[in-house]
Amino acid sequence: MKKSVVLYKKLSAPLMARLHEHADVTLIDALDEAGLAKLRDALPGAHGLLGASLRLDAELLDLAPKLEAVASVSVGVDNYDIDYLTRRRILLSNTPDVLTETTADTGFALILATARRVVELADMVRAGQWHKNIGPAHFGSDVHGKTLGIIGMGRIGEALAQRGHFGFGMPVIYHSHSPKPEVDARFGAQYRSLDDLLQQADFVCLTLPLTAETEKLIGAREFALMGPETIFINISRGKVVDEAALVDALQQRTIRAAGLDVFEREPLEHGSPLLRLNNVVATPHIGSATHETREAMARCAVDNLLAALGGERPLNLVNPGAYVG
Repeated sequence: MKKSVVLYKKLSAPLMARLHEHADVTLIDALDEAGLAKLRDALPGAHGLLGASLRLDAELLDLAPKLEAVASVSVGVDNYDIDYLTRRRILLSNTPDVLTETTADTGFALILATARRVVELADMVRAGQWHKNIGPAHFGSDVHGKTLGIIGMGRIGEALAQRGHFGFGMPVIYHSHSPKPEVDARFGAQYRSLDDLLQQADFVCLTLPLTAETEKLIGAREFALMGPETIFINISRGKVVDEAALVDALQQRTIRAAGLDVFEREPLEHGSPLLRLNNVVATPHIGSATHETREAMARCAVDNLLAALGGERPLNLVNPGAYVG
C-alpha cells in the first residue's frame, strides 16, 4: 500500500510522475488561506511532507500523527523545530550541495553590482539622464585585488572564496567557528576574529545559517567597525542582520553600499527605507533561482523523501537522532 505524501510545492512533470509512482500525493497549489486549510485537512493522513517556505511548527505538525519524514526543498532549515521533529522520530532532510555554486554566483553578482554601481547607473541610462561622459561622482570601485571577507566558511563560503581568489586575485580572510587549514591552503585564506575581519575587509559577505547564535549577529556595533568604503553583502538569511542598523549605516555612509538577497521580512515591504537608497542593490532572494538548480533541488528532495518513507536513511538527513536504522 502506498504511503500518503502532501506536496506544498509544484514540481516538474517527471518528478510528479515519480512521486505518484511511489506514493498517494496531495498537492497544495498555493500557500494562501485556502491552501493552508487544505494542508490542515490532509495532515492527519500524511506520512511525508515535501515543500519549502512554510513554517512547520509543533502546532501544525501535531495534526499529523502518522508523519515519518519532511523533505525541505532548501538548504536552510530555520523553518523547522528540529528538536520537536527529532523527539517524534520524524526525519528532516534538506538539499545542500546542489545550490552551492549558483548561490555563490549570486553573491559575486552582488559584489560586482554594488562596487561598480551597476543598477544605479543602468537606471540613470534608462531614465534618459546620461547626457555626457560620467565623472567622479558616478565612479565605482575596483573589485580585483580588494580584500574579500567571508563570515561563515561553509560550502557557499568556500565557493565564494574560490571565485574571489582565482578569478579576481582577492586576498581572502574569513571568520567561522574555527580555522580551516584546507581553506587556508586552497585559497591562501587567513582566519580572523569577527572584529578584525570587519575592520580589514573591503567586502564583508555573510554566508552563514540562521541560528539562535547568529540572529542579529551584525548590528550597529559591527557596522561601526567597518570602514566608509566597505561594501556589505548578505546571501545568508535576513535575520542575521539588524536591518534597522543596516539602514542607518547606509544612510549615514558609515559603510559605502550593500548588496542584499535576503531580508528580515520577505517579500520586502514596498515602504522599506532600503528601497529609497541608491547605494543598495536588492534582489528578491534569488540565490538558487535558476531553472537548473531549482530542478536539482527538487530532485534531491524527492530522493530524500522516498528514501525516508522506504525505511532508508536519507542522504541529506538533518536530524540523525531521529533515525532508527
